[in-house]
Amino acid sequence: MDSFVEKDLKYCWHPFTQMKDYESLPPILIDSAKGAKLFESNGNYYYDTISSWWCNVHGHNHPKINAAIKEQLKSFSHVMFAGITHKSAIALSEKLVSITPANLRKVFYSDNGSTSVEVAFKMSFQYWQNIGEKDKTKFVSLDAGYHGDTVGAMSVGGISDYNRVFKPLFFESYKVPSPYCYRCPMGKDRRSCDIDCIAPLEEILKNNGKEIAAFILEPLMLGAGGIIIYPKEYLERAAQLAKKHNVHLIADEVATGFGRTGKMFACEHAGVEPDFMCLSKGITSGYLGLAATLTTEKIYEAFYDDYEKMTAFFHGHTYTANALACSAAVASLEIFESENTLEKVGNLTGVLRDGLCRMKELELVGDVRQIGLIGGVELVKDKKSKEPFDLGRRIGYEVYKEGLKRHLFLRPLGNVIYFFPPFCIKKEELQYVLDNTIEIIENLDS
Repeated sequence: MDSFVEKDLKYCWHPFTQMKDYESLPPILIDSAKGAKLFESNGNYYYDTISSWWCNVHGHNHPKINAAIKEQLKSFSHVMFAGITHKSAIALSEKLVSITPANLRKVFYSDNGSTSVEVAFKMSFQYWQNIGEKDKTKFVSLDAGYHGDTVGAMSVGGISDYNRVFKPLFFESYKVPSPYCYRCPMGKDRRSCDIDCIAPLEEILKNNGKEIAAFILEPLMLGAGGIIIYPKEYLERAAQLAKKHNVHLIADEVATGFGRTGKMFACEHAGVEPDFMCLSKGITSGYLGLAATLTTEKIYEAFYDDYEKMTAFFHGHTYTANALACSAAVASLEIFESENTLEKVGNLTGVLRDGLCRMKELELVGDVRQIGLIGGVELVKDKKSKEPFDLGRRIGYEVYKEGLKRHLFLRPLGNVIYFFPPFCIKKEELQYVLDNTIEIIENLDS
């Protein structure tokens, strides 16, 4: 075993990991990365099929982002963002406002997806307090949603095996069934239903709208909940209901933002303008931690008053608007323009679609799902009954281990194998990833 890996096992505690697993399969020591590949020191490589947790949109080691960070380092790396500002943050704010829905005019920075969501919660809550709507203190969310791992973000996320132990810490919130077409909560068929799963949300907002501050959801794709991709009509109608009942709409685009769905932001597919948009992950193309919460002029104005009124938003983070991160983000957005990145995504979606269609015919594949350059493959014990594999079977982990033998880094979500490749991946590379995944699944034992 490499000496560095030995030290890792001695000192490091990895996220979302049962560390005992490393007794049989230690973590991979990556020495370098380029484009869509991760390299070990001996030259062995792996395709980063999930963009290192969905953030490396342009791939690894992009020269333009490297150069932007080096240029910023000539001046300074970080200054606090209270009483001080800097050009990189200003430039990034201007760019974000220009590419997000037109109603979003103000940008508040934090440092990761969870904090961007916490900011939106607190802003929404305080907005209603500031304007005298004291009863509006509750939130509504989808029961398979995921919005981060801080206590507030978990409180509006779905309850799963991963966070159930923390349930006593959660604040109370309303949950509605998710628009999960493969396992429809209403027992309907997508080919004939009229988005019937919107009814529980409509009922809650109708009966409890006066105490609800906001409804939060991931637009069109529930990520950690199982790569659940749902109809744009659900998003459209949810936005209409929120507006009708005077409830804020929070769009958590941490995973779906920055071209991943084929448009810059998933909300664009439905023409929706949320009251808050939460961004992170791809904002710096995976270089540095950064997040942004965008909101409207109307909401901003409810906080703008004389100091003694105490309406200011008293919230912040040490690394708010870090200069290096903002420089990387500006460079990343410039790459979208100079390299026609959205066109690249469009050219790759057909390759992904064809591969998923082939997977759907496999015995252990119950459902395949896709939007843009996101693909999900749900493995089931019985195709006809949709019976899932037991947790102890660890079918997804088996795919992961076999993938490593074929130069694939595939990290599953339980029984769901998914694809979130960097936009720089070549068609033949993506084809290799899909072909080999098909072979792995074909050879699995039920």
